[in-house]
Amino acid sequence: MATSKKKSSKGKRKKSSQKSSVRKQRKPAPSIMTTIAPWLCVRGGSRAVEFYKSAFGAVELFRIGDGDSVVARLAIDGAEFWMSDESPEHQNHSPESLGGITVRIILTVADPDAVFARAIKCGAKEVYPVTEEHDWRIGRVVDPFGHHWEIGRPTS
Repeated sequence: MATSKKKSSKGKRKKSSQKSSVRKQRKPAPSIMTTIAPWLCVRGGSRAVEFYKSAFGAVELFRIGDGDSVVARLAIDGAEFWMSDESPEHQNHSPESLGGITVRIILTVADPDAVFARAIKCGAKEVYPVTEEHDWRIGRVVDPFGHHWEIGRPTS
């Protein structure tokens, strides 16, 4: 009997060491940094991607679809945001459908005058010009899809 107990405990040790080696082989979870990224709903997703790229220098990081069914992740100098075509069946409405906005985006850049001018040239409309107020150099545009962007930087 003593012999069978030894075999049985060896078998247990072997299984136990196999489990621990499997655990050791697993890669640790990647380090995740907490962020908040707006998700803009638009009409005309493909046109919106092109607007954000030309007006704000956005880089396309991810994209599914084309035409009127786009989901994209974009970044402006590393600041990420998402956008997609509206989908009222999922309660995702564009400002055009709502007749207004529920959020404004603040885009902090080194040269707000240049970025503001480029956005206007690409089709944004001026809401108010770039001025200095409250220790900021800031102006506001509405993009062709109805989203309001405050473009500025702190002055102090």
